[in-house]
Amino acid sequence: MNMNTRVPLYQKIQQYILELIRSNGLQPGERIPTEKELMEQFNVSKITVVKALSTLADEQIIDRVPGKGSFVGKRKQVDSTSIKDESPLPKPATSGVQASKLIGLVIPSILDYFAIRLINGVKNTLAKQGYRVMILLSDGDIEKEKEALKTLQSIGAEGIVIFPVDEEHYNEELLSMKFSGYPFVLMDRFLPGVETDYIAADGKLGAKLAVDYLWELGHRQIAICSDSPIQTLTVQERIEGYVNALKMKGAMINPAHIITDFHIESLREAENHPLLRYMRNKMATAYITLNGRLGVQMYQLAKQAGLKVPEDLSIISFDEPTSVVDDFSIFTHIKQFEYEIGSQAAATMLDLIHQGGKERDRSYSKILLNPELVHGQTTGKPPEQP
Repeated sequence: MNMNTRVPLYQKIQQYILELIRSNGLQPGERIPTEKELMEQFNVSKITVVKALSTLADEQIIDRVPGKGSFVGKRKQVDSTSIKDESPLPKPATSGVQASKLIGLVIPSILDYFAIRLINGVKNTLAKQGYRVMILLSDGDIEKEKEALKTLQSIGAEGIVIFPVDEEHYNEELLSMKFSGYPFVLMDRFLPGVETDYIAADGKLGAKLAVDYLWELGHRQIAICSDSPIQTLTVQERIEGYVNALKMKGAMINPAHIITDFHIESLREAENHPLLRYMRNKMATAYITLNGRLGVQMYQLAKQAGLKVPEDLSIISFDEPTSVVDDFSIFTHIKQFEYEIGSQAAATMLDLIHQGGKERDRSYSKILLNPELVHGQTTGKPPEQP
């Protein structure tokens, strides 16, 4: 086979080994190049080399001995052409998908501009290096996330960029990938206590920026709202930033202003929602929402409660929920530079692939981007007290 033919990288490695055995007359038991040597020669990840060697081992062309290396197997008449005829090399598992130059991206959903900007950052950065992206959605379900990770590995993706499900418990598949040396990079969230490569915006700083701005406007009753359980890592960090910012101002922390683990299923049923009554009773004059979608829902709830934004209450959201163009932003929001997060995650992934999976004692990349507060039309001074 012509080595310049456009074929998946793992097949190129297989054909190289077959030709090496044939042309050098290697005999059963003689050593072939190591995984590390093949990774450096072909500039590929460990998973690609392992896939190539595993198939040759299944064909008894080589024997793989843990801790020692790979050796010529007992199969005779090792010829690259005859081997191909007798036992065709496997095709990628997914029709129409070429395993080489493919990176996986696992993300909960594509429901807002935050996700779209992340995806574009990943896709555009990888495209400059000739890589394609396959996107699988986890729908915020950890079991679906596990299945997506397994699927991408099985079709030969050279690495995976992951926006992980925000859960109390670890995804065991992520830990398995870490210990096996499979390249992956986390975006926006990380695994506490587990060393991984990750890129995120500083959630604590984002909450502090929101509190500081509202305080300067004169607000003293500031609530923070999340529709996720409080125990999730992302929520914890932002609430910690909120609490610390108020403490630095000598303010008392009102537990009633930390509103978590609630859902707004339908605005048609909002009249009985406790948050609507909370707003109507003017328990707080300003609200920080921990995602853009919730910011829009709070805006709509305020309207339904007969309140005007920002005359009666102010809203700051994490992420801009209403505009893909920053200059047309309506919401005052914490800008987290999603495109840059995606781009840096992709750049880190490319570095891992080029390093050839030289694990496990390596240092890990931990990048926290500084968010910015963008002034919009949803914040103002608090209403005057009667």
